[in-house]
Amino acid sequence: MYDSYNRKIQYLRVSVTDRCNFRCAYCMPAQGVKMLSHDEILSYEEFLRIIRILSNHGVKKIRLTGGEPLVRKGIIPFIRDIAALQAITDISMTTNGSLLAAMAKKLKAAGLTRVNISLDTINPKQFRKITRGGDLAQTIQGIEAALAVGLTPVKLNIVLTNMITEQDIAYFVDFIHREPVSVRFIEYMPIGESATSPGPSIEEIKAMINSFGRGKLKPTIDICGNGPAKYYDLPQAKGSFGFITPISEHFCGVCNRIRLTADGKFKPCLLSNQEIDVKTALRNGASDDKIAELFYQTIAKKPQGHTLTSPDEPTQFFRRMSQIGG
Repeated sequence: MYDSYNRKIQYLRVSVTDRCNFRCAYCMPAQGVKMLSHDEILSYEEFLRIIRILSNHGVKKIRLTGGEPLVRKGIIPFIRDIAALQAITDISMTTNGSLLAAMAKKLKAAGLTRVNISLDTINPKQFRKITRGGDLAQTIQGIEAALAVGLTPVKLNIVLTNMITEQDIAYFVDFIHREPVSVRFIEYMPIGESATSPGPSIEEIKAMINSFGRGKLKPTIDICGNGPAKYYDLPQAKGSFGFITPISEHFCGVCNRIRLTADGKFKPCLLSNQEIDVKTALRNGASDDKIAELFYQTIAKKPQGHTLTSPDEPTQFFRRMSQIGG
């Protein structure tokens, strides 16, 4: 499957829930947002049918997101069902890690391949502030459990807000020397209202890393996942750093993903309000061919690039990040 700009589409990001046990300051307001009802959200059976159909049309990679995907009951059998689909070669998950320690072994056994874990600071007080109540120790335990059971490569996602400090960067430099993890710094994206503001630039983070006396960053090949990050090594480090630049140097030209929201909408682009309703078709008895047709319509609508920073046509978002899926 190729879109209008010759990008090969084989990656589906599936938001299994809009619920989350955190209230991250850059993701949703402190009081949360109106949650979907039981009837509004797709069932696992509906998700699985869509994935099965699309796996016959070139989709090979599935990423499970939320909200927080681990808060939805039944996630482990769901992963097992996806893994049984012969055409699916990679099943990953984005999680805040707070529930991962107790579930990592079963997730791995079910067929989950790897995890991305959000970790925006290693200062417990700042962590509670940015997540509005999260416990840093639980997320650290989740990272350790993921490494122990082989959900690798483990990738840590750090959104560059005004809460990150030089002490955080020093910790991550030390961490990749001890563990085979990929620490990825992500430019802040101004999507909706936020209680945070942008932090250091990617170039400032690189300069900090190079200043710690552990060697200089050196570009390396992309690691497993084939995502938008550009990766760098440090001498003698077991892990690596990645830098994701959706604003300063967007990667739309190689984007190979489509999103499926928890309430059954195909989204051709994270940074676009375009959606195609697949839930209504499912629940009205649509054939497999009709579901595939809706997916092809979504691919046809995939824009060449986002307009997030365009002065002429800036995007006004109808959904928050937690309602789309990271």
